[in-house]
Amino acid sequence: MEAGSNSQPPAKAESVRTGRRLGLLYPNIQPFVPKSEHSPQELRSWAKRTGFVSTFSGETNASASASEGFDSTDFNLERAIDHRVGGSTSPKIEIVPILGRSKHDGRAEIEPVQGNINKIENNVMLGTGMGVLRSENQRRVAVESNLRDREEETRGSLNGNRNAIDSKVKPSATSTEGVDGGSGVGPCPCSEPKMNEDNTEVFPEIDGNHPGGEEPSPDPGWWNRRLELRCGLRDKPGLALVIYYSLQHYLSLAGSLIFIPSIIVPLMGGSDKDTATVISTMLLVSGISTLLNSYLGTRLPLVQGSSFVFLAPALVIINSREYRNLSVHKFRHIMRELQGAIIISSIFQTILGLSGFMSLLLRLFNPIVVAPTIAAIGLAFFSYGFPQAGQCVEISFPLIALVLIFTLYLRGIPLFGLRLFRVYAVPLSVLIVWAYAFILTTGGAYSYKGCSPDIPSSNVLIDSCRKHAYTMRSCRTDVSSAWRTANWVRIPYPLQWGIPIFHTRTSLIMIFTSLVASVDSVGTYYSTSLLVNSHSPTLGIVSRGIALEGFCSILAGLWGTGTGSTALTENIHTISVTKVANRRVVEVGAILLILCSFIGKVGAILASIPMALSASILCFIWALIVALGLSNLQYGQTGSFRNMTIVGVSLFLGLSIPAYFQLYQPISSLMLPGYLIPYSAASDGPVRSGNAELDFAINGLLSMNMVVTLVVALILENTVPGSKHERGVYRWSRPDDLANDPNSLEIFSLPRRVSWVFCGSPCLGP
Repeated sequence: MEAGSNSQPPAKAESVRTGRRLGLLYPNIQPFVPKSEHSPQELRSWAKRTGFVSTFSGETNASASASEGFDSTDFNLERAIDHRVGGSTSPKIEIVPILGRSKHDGRAEIEPVQGNINKIENNVMLGTGMGVLRSENQRRVAVESNLRDREEETRGSLNGNRNAIDSKVKPSATSTEGVDGGSGVGPCPCSEPKMNEDNTEVFPEIDGNHPGGEEPSPDPGWWNRRLELRCGLRDKPGLALVIYYSLQHYLSLAGSLIFIPSIIVPLMGGSDKDTATVISTMLLVSGISTLLNSYLGTRLPLVQGSSFVFLAPALVIINSREYRNLSVHKFRHIMRELQGAIIISSIFQTILGLSGFMSLLLRLFNPIVVAPTIAAIGLAFFSYGFPQAGQCVEISFPLIALVLIFTLYLRGIPLFGLRLFRVYAVPLSVLIVWAYAFILTTGGAYSYKGCSPDIPSSNVLIDSCRKHAYTMRSCRTDVSSAWRTANWVRIPYPLQWGIPIFHTRTSLIMIFTSLVASVDSVGTYYSTSLLVNSHSPTLGIVSRGIALEGFCSILAGLWGTGTGSTALTENIHTISVTKVANRRVVEVGAILLILCSFIGKVGAILASIPMALSASILCFIWALIVALGLSNLQYGQTGSFRNMTIVGVSLFLGLSIPAYFQLYQPISSLMLPGYLIPYSAASDGPVRSGNAELDFAINGLLSMNMVVTLVVALILENTVPGSKHERGVYRWSRPDDLANDPNSLEIFSLPRRVSWVFCGSPCLGP
């Protein structure tokens, strides 16, 4: 008897046998929902979000057979198609995948895709009746594929004739009958699914066309994939593990936390003791800012610190014409100028976040804007990096090579059961090469007859020592007097350098810099939220984080760190390498930073690192920032000609236009070193409007790579037509998501004791 030839219901015994047979087909199917420790409401929202529909169940189909009376050979198990007389489809009685209740309204909770059955989304093609499968549920596709293979093998073993069973159960390849009796589909035009690195079925696109008129969401990148975190955001490890993870987390970020003072303080005319004091102050402000972000900001496990975004404008201000030949109290005067500019720009950034205007600007900041802007931050220092490191190649070359060997070649080799080379690449390399430099120093490699390590006071008057001055300063490990002059205990305090100085020209430069810092933080928030296996924050949460970063930068300006405070971009790399994204770990590490800031000798040790060694590490860190910035392109179509043109033009003009402004050499009796000339254009640039303050600001802004790159990318990205998928628009969560899934944004919610602070502002919360 052919399928569909008999419209009479079968006997009851036949229905029972059918239920038993269907039960044998799926003997090992495990429920996808854990049997304990789950929230039904949360999982229901998950099913709605992912498009999961339970289309087969031995128990359900058996009961359906008994109640409606159809033979198992008349029902397609894979496509839920009833091949009875007239080709009509019987209403399905489905089990709600969360609560286990049957539905009797004849409709699926998640409606299947209408129109073309072979829906392609996220490079995964779905069959009939399965709805839209989202990217976070790709792993389940492979599991169901294995189950279908076992189902077919079971059919063959039960009936003894695999081909016969297939001919009855499976529809013909040329069948035109659809799910609801409409027109169906022919043979699948796509190729066989392939397995990627995560054992997930990935179906190729069909000539770049996406049936149904909908655009697939962007391909999840290397950190968009759900990380198997060793310590999750809300885990509660023991005290010993917390301290260990904290040291691990902050040691991997040590280069970003301590090396900025090693650059700016000597250029400002500060002593080694001043460098140690600024490092201690930076540790204190970083610890306070991290704790505030953990409790009042985005609440993501991000370390706040002195960002390299503020380094370029700081160098512009330091190398202004009025400070070049200043010799009396030069350090304190420049530091007070920086403090005033940072405070003004931080107030602007705080208002930007608190007013909700940042939520409007976020519509303009897409990955195509964020990627080249962050990359330009790292590329801005190519003229400083190796020229400084090359002054002592016998230290810089081994250090750069050692960092690359640890991070690229030995990253998978465990040592004492730990991935030391992957996590501690920077601190291990610094310790090894620092010890090597100490051996060279004590061995007399840099001892020149008649020349004293006290640079430059005793050598500038001796012709034979003048040519060795930079080598001794860069290579020797005993030239720093920080350890001898620093106090054992010293608590940094606000206004320790004096009352800040406020000038319009420097304030304008820092205001634009704070906008670049906000763009940098936007990309960091989005990528980190995906790393910790969470929803992306809402626009209000991002605004709250930007407002808090502005407040923390005000603290940095009051204490006098020389730069503002933002979420470090390198957090993304640290979390992906250590697989530790725990809020408590970051908080304990912040407390340790505060305690270390009170010990003056800690800052003295860090200030004693040779300049060539510091510059070599910065070469790696700046290159890492460039890579992390360009990785934001994964959220859009990287092969799109539109995107490639925008990114390429933005980066090229971001490097070329500042190079034009930097062609104007400084007019001074004391010429600047070559690596500082690019930052002197503010005083010597081509803009001459008659207003000295305005000329300084315009020349300074157009000589900074990151500012020009941001302006060009922002204009092109928001004026050139392109689809949302092509542009890779950030998909921020919405406040109404809480109505469907109250736990979706729980990690961003403020503690109850402090939530009243922002409860009156709808633009600062979920």
